[in-house]
Amino acid sequence: MLADGAEVEVEGLGEDDESVLPERYSITSYGADFLVDGLVRRIQKGDIYVPPWQRGFVWTLPQASRFIESLLWGLPVPGIFLAKEADSQKLVVVDGQQRLRTLEFFIVSGIFGPSNRAFSLEGVQSRYQGKTYATLTEVDRRVLNDAVIHATVFKEDSQDAAESCIYEVFRRLNTGGMLLSNQEVRVVQFHGELIDLLEELNGLTAWRELFGTEDKRKRDQELILRFLALYFLADNYSKPMKVFLNFYANSNRHLQRHSADECRTVFTSAMQNIRDHIGKDAFKPERGKLNAAVFDAFSVGVACRMAAKSLPPLKPESLRQIHRTLMENLDFRRYTSQSTSDEQAVKERIRLSKEAFLTAR
Repeated sequence: MLADGAEVEVEGLGEDDESVLPERYSITSYGADFLVDGLVRRIQKGDIYVPPWQRGFVWTLPQASRFIESLLWGLPVPGIFLAKEADSQKLVVVDGQQRLRTLEFFIVSGIFGPSNRAFSLEGVQSRYQGKTYATLTEVDRRVLNDAVIHATVFKEDSQDAAESCIYEVFRRLNTGGMLLSNQEVRVVQFHGELIDLLEELNGLTAWRELFGTEDKRKRDQELILRFLALYFLADNYSKPMKVFLNFYANSNRHLQRHSADECRTVFTSAMQNIRDHIGKDAFKPERGKLNAAVFDAFSVGVACRMAAKSLPPLKPESLRQIHRTLMENLDFRRYTSQSTSDEQAVKERIRLSKEAFLTAR
């Protein structure tokens, strides 16, 4: 049994690749000095924006106050990193969100972030203690508005690698260079309604009990994507798995191919039935490790039976018996343990599972 917060071991996930990143980036970069007033105006217009995959605002009021105080004193502050989007020409905040949000909160709204309390400076020298932007002297407001923040602006010259480049720079600035997982790159490369839906489905109680602790590298969300892609497009599968999942993430990026309701229904019904009638170890054939191939085959089979309106509901004991039979089937065991991303292995284990569930009475 996993301790709270322990990382879940997953077998067969991404076995055919180590990274979806390009071999080398081609980046153009330059330095730019922005006045605070100009930065805030650009943020308000949406010309500079924080991408949805970044964490929220986490600074405390004293931290934010000291940053404002540094600008009022004329002290140099750390620079920010901005990425230029090729199509929109907007600037994406890669590093510096806390500083930019602080400026926006203090100057524009006068409210300190999500706390809904007035943004009055705290933990600073007596001259500024308790001051809001409105109660600063006219000279101090001018000093703050005219303060300079240096930015490094960069752009990936290859459109195909542009979004993964943004996230890779973010990751290396914030996590010491840890290599991105495939799903972390997809979150950036294919951000949209499907990625948002994966985040939503990842919170499903039945799924959390089946998978375990939420995965920091988004492997749990990759499995949900894998389920949806194979449920809808298993017949079109070809190796490698990462390219197949990228294709589905892109082709249904805005849920134009399969709707949110459709995806939500098939995943939710499958996970709840598996959790209720098989139990939390349904995808863990041995040693407590979650087997990604067992997961995709079994969950797609269950989902297909749940969606077959012409067939009678499957009795809980029948579901358990099919699970036992598949786990003992030598072909199924081979296709879920050896070269699991090969085209034959994927299509055969899905076929075996679907046949078992659709023919059961």
